Amino acid sequence: MLQQLSTFTQEASAIGPVVLIVMDGYGISKTGAGSAIAAANKPTLDRLVAQYPNIQLRAHGTAVGMPSDDDMGNSEVGHNALGAGQVYSQGAALVANSIASSELWQGQAWQEIVSAAKAGNQRIHFLGLLSDGNVHSHIDHLKAMVLRAKQEGIKTVRVHALIDGRDVPETSALDYVVPFEAFLAELSTDGFDARIASGGGRQSITMDRYDANWPMVERGWKTHVLGQGAQFANGTAAIQGLREKHPGVIDQDLPEFVIAENGQAIGTIEDGDAVVLFNFRGDRAIEATRAFEEGSAFDKFDRQRVPKVTFAGMLQYDGDLKLPARFLVAPPAIKNTSGEWFSKMGIQQFACSETQKFGHVTYFWNGNRSSKFEGETYLEVPSDVVPFEQRPWMKAAEITDAMVAALESGKYKVLRCNFANGDMVGHTGNLRAATIAIEAVDLALGRLMKAVDAAGGVALITADHGNADEMVELDKKTGQPSLNKDGSFKAKTAHTLNPVPLILYQNIPGLKLGLKQTPTAGLSNIAATTANLLGFDKHADWDESLLTVAQ
Repeated sequence: MLQQLSTFTQEASAIGPVVLIVMDGYGISKTGAGSAIAAANKPTLDRLVAQYPNIQLRAHGTAVGMPSDDDMGNSEVGHNALGAGQVYSQGAALVANSIASSELWQGQAWQEIVSAAKAGNQRIHFLGLLSDGNVHSHIDHLKAMVLRAKQEGIKTVRVHALIDGRDVPETSALDYVVPFEAFLAELSTDGFDARIASGGGRQSITMDRYDANWPMVERGWKTHVLGQGAQFANGTAAIQGLREKHPGVIDQDLPEFVIAENGQAIGTIEDGDAVVLFNFRGDRAIEATRAFEEGSAFDKFDRQRVPKVTFAGMLQYDGDLKLPARFLVAPPAIKNTSGEWFSKMGIQQFACSETQKFGHVTYFWNGNRSSKFEGETYLEVPSDVVPFEQRPWMKAAEITDAMVAALESGKYKVLRCNFANGDMVGHTGNLRAATIAIEAVDLALGRLMKAVDAAGGVALITADHGNADEMVELDKKTGQPSLNKDGSFKAKTAHTLNPVPLILYQNIPGLKLGLKQTPTAGLSNIAATTANLLGFDKHADWDESLLTVAQ
């Protein structure tokens, strides 16, 4: 239980609301090379860093529950850590450990997949992101399952490969597809047949999130299930052919494709098949899961036919909605989040973002929980359904409007928001657009800080991971931008391993607050820091506070 902080009670009583601001995708570059943040005109942020206490936080690797410190952070694990105040082993680590221990193969879900395939068409379909980005999936998990399927006596495996180019270099598809098809060919002996059956860019088909663009999911359904799309002989030929037909299009935006023989798709999904969605991250897996699992009440698009399959997800993507019903690896059971405990203390909370990151300040913040805690108010600003580089300002102004109104209402003691610009525009690889995105957030912060002052409040300004801080691939030896053959910079669309800022903003007379830099300071320390600002000690499960108070 949270306890009153006797050493800070008087100071805390002078504090108005505590405002938590997440600048999504805003890392701290070591050199500034290829950084949209360094290139941006950001007077508000420059002033905040120059005049207010600030430190650096770890936002990747083991600090957010990933398997190793070579792994990038991402928005989901970042917001889990921000909201939970503690670090849990996350999807990638859970799956890798489950495979290594053979627990996955012994689990009921995997056994049901195998049994259903044997009783049906002797066919398992694997659908998911084909890369080693370790954000949504990992190709090693897929390879382990294909190999195990053969060992289990399954005759046919079909892989529906979503092309990455977002968590990995933007045109690296063949680095994964070519060796993976060689792996499948080597396994395809003794009556076992494993091949890529369909695919397309992750931002083109299947992997929508937050109900933002259901036509993406419909295109995926037509591709993977119905076998509709441009036909190619194999996955390698598909990537090469699509690049020739669509010059300049990066991997994540490649259109759908189907592998066919004699004009017939080799991997349509039929009654009696088993299907595994092997992504472990939930946000971009929920809609495809619904398309497979929901019955006649499904109304998002005309599925044309709904095959009777045995379906499993790698993890359960939504614990409240029980999606999917069958999953191979149990997700982390996140308990005692800050949202829950502030609610139990009677604190009114406000959460706001646009659609692209709305689930991050609600669902992920509250430990993968869909429902609200008592006293929470959520406000979603609908995102524009356009390429992000075309409107890099996104909904920063509208989010600010909502936050200012919530502050002026006087109803809330804790408010949180996410500005998605640095991440969503950063993923496009467009340096100029990302620079504008950072400038839009800077303008928003200028307005929001005035409202924090007017309310007598305190703001904690941070980020969930880096992205816009490295918009080009950097040479590992020199640290300078890598070049394409034509002399242009190699665009980077993935997250970074850089730390993120934590800035403490307040102008309350007589109040001397600071932040302490520690070797392990990370996103999970913010919950306890917030609790201290509210006049409470941290929950026993949370990581330490970073707040300092001058006497």
